[in-house]
Amino acid sequence: MARLEVITARRGVWGELYAAAEEAARREPQLGSLLHATVLSHRDLTHALSFQIARKLGDAEVGAMSVRETCEAAFAADAAIVAAAEADLQAVAERDPAIKSLIQPLLYFKGFQALQAHRVAHWLWGEGRETLAFHFQSRMSELFQVDIHPAARVGSGVFLDHGTGIVIGETAVVGDEVSMLHGVTLGG
Repeated sequence: MARLEVITARRGVWGELYAAAEEAARREPQLGSLLHATVLSHRDLTHALSFQIARKLGDAEVGAMSVRETCEAAFAADAAIVAAAEADLQAVAERDPAIKSLIQPLLYFKGFQALQAHRVAHWLWGEGRETLAFHFQSRMSELFQVDIHPAARVGSGVFLDHGTGIVIGETAVVGDEVSMLHGVTLGG
């Protein structure tokens, strides 16, 4: 990639995330491998996000590479998924006073991670791939204690603070720019 393309590709949310990863790797060399694998080795948020979702949701039944391929297919088919993830990152940065950088939600905030996994599961649901969508939902629930039905519609700029105990049912609709704390049930 030409230098100008690299500079252009690192603007906005991705540029902020990439710079934060470089700084974190410099300050905490013990996290260098993690930061390289999750952020610094990727050319954009699409690839970093697919890697992170796969790293978390991959298991013995559906391996990480298969999850990553599914994420990349979803992102390629619907650019709004990654745009929503960018808005979600910005929402966390704006609404969480404890956040130090965009690295935190990408790597450690289970509300953010569950929401991004849901976005892929929702795409699968829309494609008629309901069984795999339910697998994503199940893994998300097991790992993050956040249970969002794949058919639920969720807007962008959403912030699930802490995440634990959030349940969003099949018929629920969550609009744009919503913040939600732990222990919330929507739908019934």
